[in-house]
This record gives sequence, structure tokens and C-alpha cells, in this order.
Amino acid sequence: MPHSTDKKDRPQTRFHGRMEANGRVCCEPGCTEPGEFRAPPLEGASDGGPPAFRWLCLEHVRAFNSRYNYFDGMTAEEIYAAQRPLAGWERETRAFAHAGTDPGPRWADFADPLDAIGARYRREHAPERTDGKPLSGQDRTSLKTLGLAATADRMALRKRYAELVRRYHPDRNGGDRSHEAALQKVVAAYQQLRQAPAFA
Repeated sequence: MPHSTDKKDRPQTRFHGRMEANGRVCCEPGCTEPGEFRAPPLEGASDGGPPAFRWLCLEHVRAFNSRYNYFDGMTAEEIYAAQRPLAGWERETRAFAHAGTDPGPRWADFADPLDAIGARYRREHAPERTDGKPLSGQDRTSLKTLGLAATADRMALRKRYAELVRRYHPDRNGGDRSHEAALQKVVAAYQQLRQAPAFA
């Protein structure tokens, strides 16, 4: 079966960033190759509106990329700030308008994104704290383990913890270790809650 064109002879139409030129020529002076690669406009090349992209051939876009320097014109302090791992993440995003509706949970109040997503649903099925502090799903599980209401404060948490430790500790039960599993759950729940934002 005859092949019209050998695979090696075909142009690389899927080369990264390449776009069909459709008669467009490379904008480098004197170059007649197709302008298939988009590059930023030259500085100052604007007639009042947004400057148009330049279109370059493969050879000239490679030359442009090899010369490009993102930090060109920056001071040492600006370069350092741009290279920090958290650069750009500290800016606060613009809040959406709520138009009198429930603003929903703040992502920053939750360690687990799934807790934030389910927060509004949980509000309808479980009481919230009167002080407005958020409760995660883990907070609610730990409160249930300790037998405490969602509105419990730090003092109630410590009091209930001491009460349950006395109830389940082997030393208070004549050496009986049958409540050790329950004691471990109580200790884990208390340790989790005492570090939770709702009890800070």
C-alpha cells in the first residue's frame, strides 16, 4: 500500500505553542518564514489600545525565549520577593457580594477543605456555637465522644475530661483495665479539641 508522505517528512504541526499561520509571516525584519508562534508585543508598540501580540517563526521565537528575563528591571528586593515560595499567595482576594444571604464558611477557618464544604449543611443539622467559632467534622466527633454539646466552652471541656478520666482510669476501678479503649478515645478527643480553633 503506497504512502503519500513519509511520517518523518511531515511538518511538526503539533509542536508546543505552534498555531496555523494562515499566510501570516514572521515579524522579524527580513524573515519570510511563517509566523506560527505568539510572543509578547514590543514595549511601546501601541496605538492607544492594548498592544497586539507578535508572531514569530520557530527560529526567532527560540531566540526570543533564550533572551527573555522575567526579572529584568527589578531591584534585588523585588527579585527576592518574587522568588519566595509563598509569593502571590498572601494577597487577600476580593470577597463576593452576599446580598443579605448567608455568607457561608470561611476557608481559612478549616484545616480540611471537606469540612468547609460541609459546614453549611451541618448548620442545618447540628447546633452552632453561640460565640460564632467554627466546628470541624472532627470537632463534632470529639465532642460526641466526650458527651458535650457544640456550645461547650474550654472550662466545660476540661471539667468533662477530668470526670471521664476518673471514670475510666484503671486506678479508679481497682486495676480493672476493661475501660482502657474508652479512656484512649477520651484522651484523643480531648487532645484534639484543646488545639481546635473553637476552644483556643
